[in-house]
Amino acid sequence: MCRLFTFTANCVEEIWGNIIYNNSHMSSSVQQFFELNATIVYFIYGLVFFTLGIAIALQSRRHSHLELARGMEWLAAFGIVHGVYEWGAIFIPIQATYLALPAIFFLETIHVLLLALSFTFLFQFGVEMLRRRWPKLMLVPLALAVIWLFVFLIPGIMLAADHESWHQSALIWARYLIGFPASIAAAIGLRFQADQYIKPMNLVSIYRTFRVAGIALLAYAFFGGLVVPPGGFFPASWLNDLRLTQWTGVPVPVFRSLTGLILAVFMIRALEVFDVEVDRIIEKMELERNLALERDRIGRELHDSAIQTIYTAGLLIQSARQKLPEGDIAAQRLERSMAVLNEAIAGLRAYIDDLRPAQPEQSVSEAIRASASDARWESLIDVKLQLDLPDEASLSAPRLQQVLAILNEALSNAARHARARQVFVSATHFDGNFMLAIHDNGVGFKAHQEGKGYGLRNMRDRARLLGGSLTIEARPGKGTTVSLTAPWEIEG
Repeated sequence: MCRLFTFTANCVEEIWGNIIYNNSHMSSSVQQFFELNATIVYFIYGLVFFTLGIAIALQSRRHSHLELARGMEWLAAFGIVHGVYEWGAIFIPIQATYLALPAIFFLETIHVLLLALSFTFLFQFGVEMLRRRWPKLMLVPLALAVIWLFVFLIPGIMLAADHESWHQSALIWARYLIGFPASIAAAIGLRFQADQYIKPMNLVSIYRTFRVAGIALLAYAFFGGLVVPPGGFFPASWLNDLRLTQWTGVPVPVFRSLTGLILAVFMIRALEVFDVEVDRIIEKMELERNLALERDRIGRELHDSAIQTIYTAGLLIQSARQKLPEGDIAAQRLERSMAVLNEAIAGLRAYIDDLRPAQPEQSVSEAIRASASDARWESLIDVKLQLDLPDEASLSAPRLQQVLAILNEALSNAARHARARQVFVSATHFDGNFMLAIHDNGVGFKAHQEGKGYGLRNMRDRARLLGGSLTIEARPGKGTTVSLTAPWEIEG
């Protein structure tokens, strides 16, 4: 029995020793693989963050009213600068093979400055996201950057015993003092923005995307802010990139690359919130426009049909009344009927006036400027005006309303369908005619598609009501030009 126990214990010890040996051997092999491909690792690491920065920088956010849009340029700057910093780990060793030591010293100084600058940008992004909640944080990133610069960088350059110790100390404190709190602040800021503004929009998938991006920033706070080069003080003497590589067999840049990749993928997906926001703004504008068109249609039908019918009935009653003698009972009833019809006409006219939005007394130039400078357009397209109209010249209210309706329809089409960035509006008074032209730099459309839109037909109908004509010139990729020519009638 004892022999069996001894044999079993020896077997277990041997098996456990083999497992430890195999794991150690495997870890060593993995570590050796990454060491041999360190250049590729650093290139991918830098590329992940550089791509994140470029993707955010190219995303148009000028239409957005979200607070998130205000700080995204800081996150873009972080990604670009941090990517360049990581590529420096490839570039500087190559330069060291043929440059003098002072030149390498200068490059490494720039290198560590890029690291601190990138973390400062990330910190600024975080405090921008938290501006509404903790406004006093706004000066913290700059303050920490200045402390690092004058306490750890400049004195280290002058007082360090050797260049290597200075460079390592500057890297450690850049990560401790700026990188770690920057990542935490950015993660909390993303969570705050997602809870305050994204969640109420009922965008479940985008909300979850922000949450994952925040978790990636927390992971980066550990791998990028707490895991530092080995140092002669705690915790750098215990938790450092060399120790973590020994534990896992995987270099720290690989972990940082993975967290950066997750951050990049989910932040780029989260940028869809700005497209959704613009779509909702335009949808609201179209709804308001459709309501205005419907009110205008009802008003025209009441004026052209109901009022005219009642007016005709009044004429018939008046004609019948004239054939009856004064004092006749039937004549008195007809007179009361005429009074009722007149009251009905007055009521319908008042109802039509209520359907039309109140328009202040203004000239044509003032009305066009007010319509083109509406806040709705400022958030979607850049409208430029060129008006050559008499300062005090005006159209009658109904005619001016038709002109503004055509202008608004054209601007809405430019923002919604043409995806234009700029629209040029010109208006002039020439040879007794009023001429209005709206040109956008959008995608345009093909000639056979022109007749399919209700909005284009509506603009032509309005032009006919003005006694004029409307032409539309469009080519795919070349933009669209809407031109109105109508007689100028001061009194309508």
